[in-house]
Amino acid sequence: MSLRSFTRHFKKKTGTTFTQRLLNHRLAAAQRLLETSSCSIEQVADLAGFGSTVSLRQHFTRAFSISPASYRRQFKSSPISEAA
Repeated sequence: MSLRSFTRHFKKKTGTTFTQRLLNHRLAAAQRLLETSSCSIEQVADLAGFGSTVSLRQHFTRAFSISPASYRRQFKSSPISEAA
């Protein structure tokens, strides 16, 4: 199957492009790491599959309107996380 055919079939089946699906997966992984680990932002970027901290920050901020560092601080201080 050609790349073009794969791309077309993937979007038809999932409703999104492969690139967007991969980005969503990486963002979800970054969220989990920020919430549950003490890894540095650099390590989170690497483990989630982003090429750099700049790339993580740009994509994360675009998707969630908050930087990864601010997200971690906000998550750690939320009453829900303290009750869990």
